[in-house]
Amino acid sequence: MQSPVSVQKHGNIAVLLVDNPPVNALGAAVRNGLRDNLKQILADDQYAAVVLACAERTFISGADIREFGQNMHGASIDEINHLLENPTKPTVAAIHGVAFGGGLEVAMGCHFRIATKDAKLGQPEVKLGLIPGGGGTQRLPRAIGPERAVQLIVTGDAIGAEEALKLGLIQEIFTADPIAGGVAFAQKVLQERRPLKSLRSDDSKLAAARADRGIFTKAAAEAVKRNKGLEAPMACVEAVAWCLDVPFDEAIKREWDLFTRLRAGDQSKALRHVFFAERSGNKIEGVGPEVRPRKVQSVAIVGAGTMGRGIAMSFANAGVPVRLIDVAPAALEQGMKNIADTYASLSARGSLSPEEAEKRTRLIAGGGKLEDASDADLIIEAVFETMEIKKEVFSKLDAIAKPGAVLATNTSYLDVNAIADMTKRPSDVVGMHFFSPANIMKLCEIVRGRATSPEILATAVTVARRIAKVPVVVGVCHGFVGNRMLGVRILQARKMLLEGATPQQVDAVASKFGMMGPFAMGDMAGLDIGWRSRKDSGAKSPVEDALCEAGRFGQKTGAGYYRYEKGSRSPLPDPEVEALIVATSRKLNIARRSFSDQEIHERLIYPMINEGARILEEGMAARASDIDLVWLYGYGWPAQTGGPMYQADQIGLAQVTERLVYMSGVDGDKTLRPAPILERLAMSGEGFGSLAK
Repeated sequence: MQSPVSVQKHGNIAVLLVDNPPVNALGAAVRNGLRDNLKQILADDQYAAVVLACAERTFISGADIREFGQNMHGASIDEINHLLENPTKPTVAAIHGVAFGGGLEVAMGCHFRIATKDAKLGQPEVKLGLIPGGGGTQRLPRAIGPERAVQLIVTGDAIGAEEALKLGLIQEIFTADPIAGGVAFAQKVLQERRPLKSLRSDDSKLAAARADRGIFTKAAAEAVKRNKGLEAPMACVEAVAWCLDVPFDEAIKREWDLFTRLRAGDQSKALRHVFFAERSGNKIEGVGPEVRPRKVQSVAIVGAGTMGRGIAMSFANAGVPVRLIDVAPAALEQGMKNIADTYASLSARGSLSPEEAEKRTRLIAGGGKLEDASDADLIIEAVFETMEIKKEVFSKLDAIAKPGAVLATNTSYLDVNAIADMTKRPSDVVGMHFFSPANIMKLCEIVRGRATSPEILATAVTVARRIAKVPVVVGVCHGFVGNRMLGVRILQARKMLLEGATPQQVDAVASKFGMMGPFAMGDMAGLDIGWRSRKDSGAKSPVEDALCEAGRFGQKTGAGYYRYEKGSRSPLPDPEVEALIVATSRKLNIARRSFSDQEIHERLIYPMINEGARILEEGMAARASDIDLVWLYGYGWPAQTGGPMYQADQIGLAQVTERLVYMSGVDGDKTLRPAPILERLAMSGEGFGSLAK
């Protein structure tokens, strides 16, 4: 097999070219090719310098993640860097695209690094539950200082070329192609006889933190404060700290040992599942490579309420002009004001520059009539969650929108097919269900209607990615995937209250798992929303209905399932609520009992897994991993557990099935009976992962 690494001769300079499409991942073949060719170049007197460059659209994008689940073989990054750090021939990394993870680690083995203006550099291993394992925790602090290094390694954030130049991570920004730029820089190094310095032997940027450890400790504490329940961020801090008091070679050995321990751990396995789940989500049934998305250059949002504003800001954040339309002048005025206030607040907090805040604000124009959407390539309806209103809007849009426009509904629960039937072009209608707050939450459920064309589906997915959302294609059913499963979770939480649990007990179990509790979440969202919906449908929720009848709508009224001090969002247990719950149980002749934390956890999680199994059985989701993505990016499911369906496989479907049968018997709730597909998988000893398409 031909090596993905070759050598080109440019005078007395050897260009070591990596060509491993699509993203030049640092797999075993690439590592072996780098090691073997470097040995030959260093031994060949015709070469005076080495340039490391990559073909196609990017530098080395990182490790080949597929190797992490196997016994890794081949040359190590440490071996390659020993050769790059040789004292006789200058080595130059010519970076374009991205240099992430192992790619940046190899680049830091070179004496010099240069990059194109749009290049990105970073160590994102923490996002896979890992630390850098190829020297990144020791070389990056020596390149840019331990304070900034620990921030980048703990967060996994990338920096651009301009910041990298200021920090000293690169020595020059170039505009030529990587080979030409690298060769020109290498020639300059030779002509100027620049000294060859390797990062392993340059401790100059460690001096301040070695003299005052508090400099590093403060930066590290700031970096890890939002990583509750995650092992890797603290491991990153530990590893970076070694640069201050452990010899380089010993620290490199410790780094690899810690990397391999994390790699074998449950959290890294779960986070790698998420990594591959996102890539599997790109495979959409019926949408092959021949299907081309429509061009979307102009966007209109109908409805200037909370969701409409958030969706509009999502487009503006991605640099896409958008028109926000509302036929109610007061609502439009308030919506535009809220957007401007949000961007001003972000600027005041330092999250955005004043220039960027102003730019994004200007990208959103207002419109007071539906006709303002007539020229839009994509129209997203975000009006009230009422079928009659949505049908009326789509009937009017059908007459207004230009031919070829994509008509999307942001419905959370309603039948996309019924909405599409209000138009003469149902093939152009698709669901794009954003999650609140839409300008922050990453999930977008792409709802494939009965008539939605492959082209429209591809367009919706492409647009979602363009505005930095994670698109998941789902089918038409009440609540789609996320809210359908959420409904099961909420039902069980409410039933446990009547059977003997308290709101704070249930929420504490959920919080310990890593999610916001269902009752604290209800108070935050507003209990009156569901109350109005239940009154329309005739549904009942005895405790919650009683709370709403007493004017307890949640945080906005200072009382819901909890009470809230004025100006505070911290939930406080309320004896009045507990008395109301007990009285309601008595009225309904429900005997109260005690609940263990384990039972509460199972009642919150296992019925959701069962509903996810039904969703798969019905074809409402293509893969179990798609369901995981919905919950990870739409509901804050703790990423280190991989999502509900992945976690079910780790628990064992036989145990999940057994407990559901028990719950069904105790509760008399037939909906808790295991779904047929769940029973079948449990009996065969397989997991949801075996269903992957």
